[in-house]
Amino acid sequence: MFDFDGTLVDSAPDLAGAANDLRIEHGLEPLPYETLRPYATYGARSLVKTALNLAPGDDDYEANRKRFLAIYGERKLHNSRLFGGVLETLVAIERRGLPWGIVTNKNSRLAEPMIEALLLDRAFHPAVVICGDTTRAPKPDPLPLLTAAEALSVAPSDCWYIGDGESDVKASHAAQMRSVLAAYGYIPDLAHARTWGAHHEIDEPIELVRMLPRLPMDSVHAATELAK
Repeated sequence: MFDFDGTLVDSAPDLAGAANDLRIEHGLEPLPYETLRPYATYGARSLVKTALNLAPGDDDYEANRKRFLAIYGERKLHNSRLFGGVLETLVAIERRGLPWGIVTNKNSRLAEPMIEALLLDRAFHPAVVICGDTTRAPKPDPLPLLTAAEALSVAPSDCWYIGDGESDVKASHAAQMRSVLAAYGYIPDLAHARTWGAHHEIDEPIELVRMLPRLPMDSVHAATELAK
């Protein structure tokens, strides 16, 4: 099972773009992309904080959070793309006969159109999709991961969860799943991220395939051809 932003999809360009659009509406200069990118995995709260220095409880926070989400909703597929190697990885997983799914804190209103455009339209069909509003509590609560495992009829201990955020690792541990840190994602400080205690770390998506048991290495090469 995969996190979405920062793991399957490089959505930071549109998230950062929405944050800068919000700054421009306030008469502020855009921030460098490199400044905003590390906060993409943490959602609207972190991006509004970085863009406008507003936090929950501040007078104008909620109005600006809603405005940020409205802007992002309009531009969410302008520049977002699957990370390199994701298609090849999913092909190899499907050839192996392994069920796979998505567990994200992104609201379904935003996540589902992106999943359709970036995956379903390319004939990749996750066996389960859990969004931030699917269960009563988001990650790092283990409930979304446990709900996904139940939907797949797979024991949590037989599941792997791949993500780039601390909440992903915490949720994996709480659900008693194997955790894989997507080091290529939106991680501000990789050295600190390694203290989260993920069981494995990958520098690119295709490395996941090489970790799967009983998967012949030539399936990786075959997957690359199929994904072209």
